[in-house]
Amino acid sequence: MSSSALAVQAADQLVRDYSLSLCATEESLAAVREVIASQLKPKVLDVDLKAEYPEAFLRALGLAGGFNGAVAPEFGGNGLGLKHVIQVMEEVSKECLSSGFLVWCQTACARYIQLSDNDWVKKTYLPRIASGELLAGTGLSNTIKSCDAIEDYRLAARRVDGGYVINGVLPWVSNLGADHVFTTGCPVRGEDSCSDGLLFVLVDCNQPGFKLVDCAHFIGLDGTRTLACQFKEAFIPDNMVLAHPSESAAYIKRIKPGMILAQMGMGLGLIDACAGLMAQSNRTLSHVNQYLDDQFEDIDGALQEGRAASYALAEQLEDEPDADLTLDILKLRLAGGELSVRAAHAAMLHQGAKGYLVRNAAQRRLREAYFIAIVTPATKHLRREIARIEAGHACDA
Repeated sequence: MSSSALAVQAADQLVRDYSLSLCATEESLAAVREVIASQLKPKVLDVDLKAEYPEAFLRALGLAGGFNGAVAPEFGGNGLGLKHVIQVMEEVSKECLSSGFLVWCQTACARYIQLSDNDWVKKTYLPRIASGELLAGTGLSNTIKSCDAIEDYRLAARRVDGGYVINGVLPWVSNLGADHVFTTGCPVRGEDSCSDGLLFVLVDCNQPGFKLVDCAHFIGLDGTRTLACQFKEAFIPDNMVLAHPSESAAYIKRIKPGMILAQMGMGLGLIDACAGLMAQSNRTLSHVNQYLDDQFEDIDGALQEGRAASYALAEQLEDEPDADLTLDILKLRLAGGELSVRAAHAAMLHQGAKGYLVRNAAQRRLREAYFIAIVTPATKHLRREIARIEAGHACDA
């Protein structure tokens, strides 16, 4: 067969693969939307105002394949990757950011496991997390901020026979419960109290030496089951280790870009919802709303650009996991947080006095938007890391 014929055959195969992937994605998102409409939409006010944890919705979403993009097919996933993760999070966040954040927690934990070298953990936990049978959180906020020299590590580990012993307290970890698991990372201390590197582990919330404790209540996203985590001589066996200290530098580089990029799903969904509130208000108030700084077209245009950039980076990260996309991802995530606040502010002004009503989505979206700008990595964290990279300093991701 000639080289030109082989090229045509390869191109045809690419087109077929793309068409199959697009079809699978649309089928999956249709199933996700059905679950959102039937199980999440009626509960949004309870999640927001009564701090109700949407556990039934999360489990139904898992059964509908909502978490499958984070997991490889051999462990129960769908092979659609990070773009699918973002798209599902976006659909959920259009309705409720608390629930969208919980999707991020679940899929982030799944990706941390998927990107580890621990095959036992993958086989044992990933199918259950992907299906929603097992719910999972991520306790890497302190780890990431400490890696970037923003705050001190709250946990420390020491090596013992067959595993590690961890002590300390993490103040805020979300999507937790007695029958949940979560990931975290901390330094391993030697007998001389010097740091030997970072340890990344999967923690069973029901294990000895570990305790969940209620923490302060929040003005928004209080239904995310955010709790303090106390480790007191908690033994973590080697089979629950995602990365030993000697492996941690490479592991952080694998997990951090996708962790940050996936958060765009929350921002895209919220911005889309805010644009909808603006359009809704304009049906009767366009004659006065036209004098506001941000119009529907401004927010919607920025949303389309952000969505296209997010999907493109997600696909590139899946295709080229070793590509240096850190700066692009940090800048996009920063823009996503800033646009979220801008869009929520514009929606509130468009709604006017109605936006203050308890059942009006505008004031909820404003509270949710600040969460996107504050959750790790926060706006100030992102700007700091961007400045460091542009000044020529190294970055862990």
